[in-house]
Amino acid sequence: MIIPWQDLEPETLNNLIEYFVLREGTDYGLQEKSLQEKVNDVKLQLENGLAAIFWSQLHETIDIKLIK
Repeated sequence: MIIPWQDLEPETLNNLIEYFVLREGTDYGLQEKSLQEKVNDVKLQLENGLAAIFWSQLHETIDIKLIK
């Protein structure tokens, strides 16, 4: 199930994005980004419809995924 990011409280959304960014371990190229820059990037992707928040009722997990 997709959870609209707009339905989340700002603090909850920020905490979810931080959790996602910290566990991803993604390579950002030659120049490392700060945690806040990474959070801002993911939030922008959510706002632009390039990513979405998914809830799995079966596994009781939440994740952020890119939409292709």
